[in-house]
Amino acid sequence: MSGALTAESPRLTGQMTAFLNFCRLEKGLAANSVEAYATDLSRFNSFLGPAAEIPGAERLGQYVDHLYQAGLSGRTIARHLATLRNFYGFLLGEGLIHSDPMEHLRTPRPWRTIPKFLNLEEIERIIQAPDMARPTGLRDRAMLELLYATGLRVSELCRLGVGDLNREVGVLRTMGKGNKQRLVPVGTAALQAVADYLAGGRETLLKGRASRYLFITARGGCLTRQAFWKLLAGYGRKAGIFHGLTPHVLRHSFATHLLEGGADLRSVQIMLGHSDISTTQIYTHVMRSRLRDTVAKHHPRA
Repeated sequence: MSGALTAESPRLTGQMTAFLNFCRLEKGLAANSVEAYATDLSRFNSFLGPAAEIPGAERLGQYVDHLYQAGLSGRTIARHLATLRNFYGFLLGEGLIHSDPMEHLRTPRPWRTIPKFLNLEEIERIIQAPDMARPTGLRDRAMLELLYATGLRVSELCRLGVGDLNREVGVLRTMGKGNKQRLVPVGTAALQAVADYLAGGRETLLKGRASRYLFITARGGCLTRQAFWKLLAGYGRKAGIFHGLTPHVLRHSFATHLLEGGADLRSVQIMLGHSDISTTQIYTHVMRSRLRDTVAKHHPRA
């Protein structure tokens, strides 16, 4: 595994490795999540040095002070502590500790920044950017339409199989974080873009080869998320949108525009694949804005 733990404390390293194996094999966490846990635990292990025992509340408090002194943001510190909470919860469940010292540590409240999103005119410029005379342009238009229509993560978009999209019903099936499957409705514009790609682009790119993936490269392989990031950045430059354009911006745009149109937060949570609605609540700035507009337009004393 990359992000291997250091060997400052052999006993603690063994317990951390067991925890990471538990996360990967029993909880079914994605490789990126397990990698993040490994990185955080490696820093914790290095800080402890040749510790003989599992650190208690006092030593944990010193570690939090160390994180602050290192100049880390509140959000990053909160992530480190979330890793430790999961690790200590595992130790408690395994009977390796009798009480959880993490209960006595206060988690810093991360600063919730408003996610960046595009307005409707910018969305239209991005979607119109691909060259529809080229097979790759048909593919890219379909990917952009589908990403904005469904709010998929870019990794979910790239892994879509041909059979995952039911064009007759207008629903796609995707596997999200934690191997959780969800169904997401797809609008007519995205369905038409995919139909155009299947009719005039995909077979040309395949050149007689077979692939289970919906979106493929000129060599017939699965388009990677890194490749799509580069494609999107190029279309952003073409559309005059230069700064901070990532696939996640289109995901944010999907959620924001749904809420602006009157969708409820719970429905947006389900479509985004958030396990906790508190994650989706970052978009409530849209709802507050809409409420202010409603008062301004309809209240006689506004």
